[in-house]
Amino acid sequence: MDDALSALKTEFKNRGWNQRHVGQVIAELVVHVCLALGGIAIFVFCEPWWLRAIGMLISTYGSVGVGTNTHTATHYAASPHRWVNEVLTYFGYPFFLMLGATFWRHRHITLHHANPNVMGIDGDADFGPFFASTDEEVAQGSAWFLASQRYVFPCIAWLNSYLRQIGSWRHLFAILPDKRKRRLAHVADAAVMSLHIVVWFVIPSLYFPVLSVIGFNLLRIGLLGYPLYCVLAPGHYPEEALCIAKGDWRKDFVLLQTATTINFSTGPIGAFLCSGLQYQIEHHLFPGYSHIHYAKMAPLVKEFCIQNGYPYRTFGWVDAVMKTFTIFSKPKHVYPDVDALRQAVKEQLGTAS
Repeated sequence: MDDALSALKTEFKNRGWNQRHVGQVIAELVVHVCLALGGIAIFVFCEPWWLRAIGMLISTYGSVGVGTNTHTATHYAASPHRWVNEVLTYFGYPFFLMLGATFWRHRHITLHHANPNVMGIDGDADFGPFFASTDEEVAQGSAWFLASQRYVFPCIAWLNSYLRQIGSWRHLFAILPDKRKRRLAHVADAAVMSLHIVVWFVIPSLYFPVLSVIGFNLLRIGLLGYPLYCVLAPGHYPEEALCIAKGDWRKDFVLLQTATTINFSTGPIGAFLCSGLQYQIEHHLFPGYSHIHYAKMAPLVKEFCIQNGYPYRTFGWVDAVMKTFTIFSKPKHVYPDVDALRQAVKEQLGTAS
């Protein structure tokens, strides 16, 4: 598999898909920022309620786009220059959305990408103590809403954006006092997140009522909850995205990434919003590649997976989102090791064929 994957990487390199074209990434980012700020301007300066509602929808679309676009930079895939990736990351995450860059890189890159859907390591797959998404968690009976979670979870998924902000601050508060763990990146993270408060809360309060400013920002961040969920959740939550228990089992990088991950299809408007995150399999196999190449890479990645016995699943966006809620009425099975995971994949592929 190492040889086959290396051959695929060589093919991508020959086609120039390993190049980081920062100009296109920044151009897309500028459009998202203009949509986000333009929508806010419509909301603030227009009187009709329906026009203000349209303004917030436009702003929400742009703000989500800022997050998905700069996600590429968090993987150092937007530019060949590290400092450019850092600037884009700190602009999109701590400054624009008050999501900690260090929190994101720890939880998403260090933990999630290396261990997708590995229970006990990947925090994105852990809904406890409020909900249970696997048969093991149901057996333990530790979920607060176990009896009604299928109804409760869809109603509160919009809290997603608030929880990520809270997690960002908790991450920093736990590290900043400790000289052994504290790094310059954590200090910069705290400074830029504080700048977010100044720019989005303090300065507007000089011109508008304080409570109105607070209410607007709560609305702005709250509206990101469902769209962010719809972008991030379909890749790993549906039952087809298998789960595995943490352990000392032998690693199989390609199997782990493809068995726990699915793609979802979008139209052009959705594709621009997702910035490549609809191609979760490509992203997990090649996280250092720019999202602008994923659509071109996809047919070759699919062929690679089929030829080598790995799963490659793509669902419609709506179908994939609805599947993320199904796991709370039909919890997923947790496979004990990679051999069991491989057998489950064979059974899936056999059913699919």
